[in-house]
Amino acid sequence: MATVCLTSGILFDYQFTLCLALDGVHFIDELIFAHLLNLVERCIKQVRIDTLMKTQWYRWYALAILVLVYCSSHVDRQIMGILLEPIKLELGASDTQMGFLIGLTFAIFYATLGMPIAMLADRTNRRNIIALATTIWSGMTVLCAFVGSYTQLALARIGVGIGEAGSSPPSHSMISDLFPQSQRATAMGIFALGINLGLLIAYLGGGWMSEHWGWRTTFIVVGLPGILIALLVRFTLIEPPRGASEEAKQDRAGAPGLGEVWKTMLKTPATRHVVFGSALAGFVGYGMTLWLPAFFVRSHGLSQSETGLTLALLSGVVGGLGTFTAGRLADYLSQRDPRWLAWVVAIGKGGLVPFLVLFFWLTDFTSALLVYIIPAFFAGFYLAPTFAMVQQLVPVQMRSVAAAICLFLLNIIGMGLGPQGVGILSDVFAAEHGAESLRYSLMVFSLVNLWCAWHYFMAAKTLQQDTQRIAEMSSAPG
Repeated sequence: MATVCLTSGILFDYQFTLCLALDGVHFIDELIFAHLLNLVERCIKQVRIDTLMKTQWYRWYALAILVLVYCSSHVDRQIMGILLEPIKLELGASDTQMGFLIGLTFAIFYATLGMPIAMLADRTNRRNIIALATTIWSGMTVLCAFVGSYTQLALARIGVGIGEAGSSPPSHSMISDLFPQSQRATAMGIFALGINLGLLIAYLGGGWMSEHWGWRTTFIVVGLPGILIALLVRFTLIEPPRGASEEAKQDRAGAPGLGEVWKTMLKTPATRHVVFGSALAGFVGYGMTLWLPAFFVRSHGLSQSETGLTLALLSGVVGGLGTFTAGRLADYLSQRDPRWLAWVVAIGKGGLVPFLVLFFWLTDFTSALLVYIIPAFFAGFYLAPTFAMVQQLVPVQMRSVAAAICLFLLNIIGMGLGPQGVGILSDVFAAEHGAESLRYSLMVFSLVNLWCAWHYFMAAKTLQQDTQRIAEMSSAPG
């Protein structure tokens, strides 16, 4: 009996030990398997990303989605232009107050928040930032429909500006990682078409909806699609590796601070002229874009739907052709001489001035429209070459912040002061010119294009040398 018990005990201990051993082996096996599975998944994911980055269809798909984002932001931004007159009448505001509403109220928050968000974008996932930003500005646009006073509308527009601050800098950075330098101006030109598409939708749809449904319903209709676009960004785009197009991937943790980026840009002569030139282009561009609907209503007696259709065709279609042409032309000519990136802008901005002055001078509507075709075509000529030059004039790890700094000045000076300046000057001219004060205010503003053209001519002088120096900085170890 004792023997049996002893034997049983030994067998039990053996089985127990064996089970423990087997369990241990099984546990270790599971750990190894899980680790290998995780490794395989990571490899597959990386291969997928690397493969996608090299495929043309994905590059163009990603660009198309980013264009939709940019279009949505400009619909929500520019809709104020076509709705300006009915909002002014209902809220009892002056031109100066409306200039503040469509200018500084939006631009201060849009521009200032752009830089810290861009710094975050140089360190974290740009795709997620864009998706969240799109959701915010779309929701705040819808909220504009429910305001009860001028102050409430101003606060809602501040919310739109906060949301839109997270769009452009990360988009610029992603596009630069998707497309090589030889294709970047074209890609930026297509991206910039979002402005013209936004204007087309805002003017065409906004004018008709405002006339038939009222300005409050218009805000709801143009705001809601942005939510769907945000979902497309979040679930169909992939965050590209930093510097992928130059095969010089950068560590996110090593992204420099705002001061270092600003110092680098100030030390580069071409960058200084491009940035300040673009700010002046925005100053006159935003000032005119947001006040042209009111000018057509006041000076030419058009209805809101007629104004919307006219400006949709001119600013949306003709302006879009000009924006795309500038990008393609800049890429083609810069292959022969890099300075053409700046010369294209200088020629376009300087050449449109006489036609723009004549447009505001003419009182016959048909004649004025025919003349305006040329300024409408060249108005957006600065966009694609400017975005491309800014991205190539800073090291890879500075791109989002550099774009944000450029957009900060463009929007503070352009969007903030441009519409405000037109409104103030219109009120000043009202004593002498009455209902035609806006005409003369816009005519004076058109001359700023000459100052803008000068900056781009100056940028061309050192563009080639500055680009080469920055390329060497990006490729240097560390």
